[in-house]
Amino acid sequence: MKIVVGIATAGRREVLCDTLAELARQERLPAEILICPAQEEDVDWSFAETLTVPVRRVAPRQGLCVQRNAILDAIGDAELLLFFDDDFLPAPSFVTEAEALLGREGDIVVATGQVLADGIHGPGLAAAEARAILARDIAPAEARLTPVENAYGCNMVFRVAAIRAAGARFDENLPLYGWQEDTDFCQQLAGQGRIVHSTALRGVHRGSKRGRTSGLRFGYSQIANPVYLVRKGTLRPRRALRLAAGNVAANIGGSLKPNNPVDRIGRLKGNCLAFWDLLRGRLAPQRILSL
Repeated sequence: MKIVVGIATAGRREVLCDTLAELARQERLPAEILICPAQEEDVDWSFAETLTVPVRRVAPRQGLCVQRNAILDAIGDAELLLFFDDDFLPAPSFVTEAEALLGREGDIVVATGQVLADGIHGPGLAAAEARAILARDIAPAEARLTPVENAYGCNMVFRVAAIRAAGARFDENLPLYGWQEDTDFCQQLAGQGRIVHSTALRGVHRGSKRGRTSGLRFGYSQIANPVYLVRKGTLRPRRALRLAAGNVAANIGGSLKPNNPVDRIGRLKGNCLAFWDLLRGRLAPQRILSL
């Protein structure tokens, strides 16, 4: 299979270098890595040129969904597309296992892997810590497949033929961080085949705090994006309610903790503003651009 890796990045130049170095250590190298930055300076292109796998520049765009669509437009004749967050370190076998899984199971159109550690809810993981976790990991002798509604956005494997058959695109009405864009995109592919979680696909999500959307904006998106996707029909109302309730509860609890590395107070303010806009009939994901 021709396998391409796509990475949308913003404000994480050094973090991205760590990820690229890890991709260059894959047992089975991808044909190329496509990088779409928010700004030109977000990528150390000189370092990228030293890698053992070709790295191709996609012209800078602003916003995760816009960046990922630009990558989709650039993949050419690729058969598998692997989207990684710029702070996700895949195990050396990740690409090998992705090719084996989708080559063996012809009805799988989306796969996501086992996140061995996720720094998203804390201060984040240093590169050395993430690599130590990968080094200690022992993959199961027999991988387990579990049906899921969507891939986790930090590591997503797609069959390109399914994307083209569905005409799937990332929704650019979800600006900046594009929270829940992975759910929306995967649901566009649900009619094409199976969406699965595989324990054979393994990696560490560092959860870097660099380049993140502000707490206020992200908190607004935590409410606005699920409501928008329910109206669109790609997110079940019950799941949206569970997401919103869980986030509000986490933000309330986290705002009471001193020196919290996550801006829970800002997120809670964004939650409240979103509920106020919902009551006034003004709720929309794009509103974060004016906050």
